[in-house]
Amino acid sequence: MYAAGRLDADSEGLLILTENGRLQQRLTDPRFGHWRTYWVQVEGLADHGHLAALEQGVVIKGQRTRPARATSLDSSFWFDLPERTPPIRERRTIPTSWLSISLREGRNRQIRRMTAAVGLPTLRLIRRSIDLMDGGPPLSLEGLAPGQWRPVNSAEEERLKALLKTQGARR
Repeated sequence: MYAAGRLDADSEGLLILTENGRLQQRLTDPRFGHWRTYWVQVEGLADHGHLAALEQGVVIKGQRTRPARATSLDSSFWFDLPERTPPIRERRTIPTSWLSISLREGRNRQIRRMTAAVGLPTLRLIRRSIDLMDGGPPLSLEGLAPGQWRPVNSAEEERLKALLKTQGARR
């Protein structure tokens, strides 16, 4: 069994498991540029400058990250998020904000390092989706509660098989 991507112990969200090593490689190799979208709670209030820096890429361990997509999330969305166990630390005097950040690469603890580099330490990190880059909807957490899983449906299975046929294609 292979995990297509990884989540550290402090992160939560979508994880695709497969018995196919080629599929795992296809989904995780940055050459293929699959967008992975995360919802990120950060300490502090994100402004245009923070978002612009994340979008341009930041230097982590001497290397600039690829450009990302970064937007602020409206505060009304996260009321539907389940509580995290264990809960995130809360500082009553320091505000937090939520961002949507999408990456096409997956360095170790990259989101956490990127937000810290722009002065917004990550408090909570949730991988929401992985885009197969085939024109269909991304694979996502929609309809799943924390700890739930489901097998891919037949349409998703066909889309994943099609990825292997385009193994040499770069997007």
